[in-house]
Amino acid sequence: MSGYAGDLTPAQAWDLLAGDERAVLVDVRTEAEWRYVGVPDVGTLGRAAALVEWVGYPSGAVNPTFLPQLTGAGLAVGDGRPVLFLCRSGVRSVAAAKAATAAGFGPAYNILEGFEGDLDPAAHRGRSGWRAAGLPWRQS
Repeated sequence: MSGYAGDLTPAQAWDLLAGDERAVLVDVRTEAEWRYVGVPDVGTLGRAAALVEWVGYPSGAVNPTFLPQLTGAGLAVGDGRPVLFLCRSGVRSVAAAKAATAAGFGPAYNILEGFEGDLDPAAHRGRSGWRAAGLPWRQS
């Protein structure tokens, strides 16, 4: 947990979002994942998740405008707002949390297990993570 505020389970992330109206959820998956897999729905908390790609698809290259897009999502360097990063399984979100922390955003947290979780023994996702925890989400 070096370089960012720490890791939260999906349930802990939801509790932080529900308990702190300044907290922001940033989904760093790709546009394809948002469209075809779904997105977390924090509308019941009176806000939307920010959708900011950490890496592009299919290139896998780090998004060169990631930090400016965080600012565009309403975050500001040094404002002290908790920022919770979510990806598919909790790997890209660690990198995003570290980059945000280094730039002065946050405290920045990684959401363990991500939206879909790791592969299970049958090479399927979905048995852990945001969706499996029963947290709100929607699909387009």
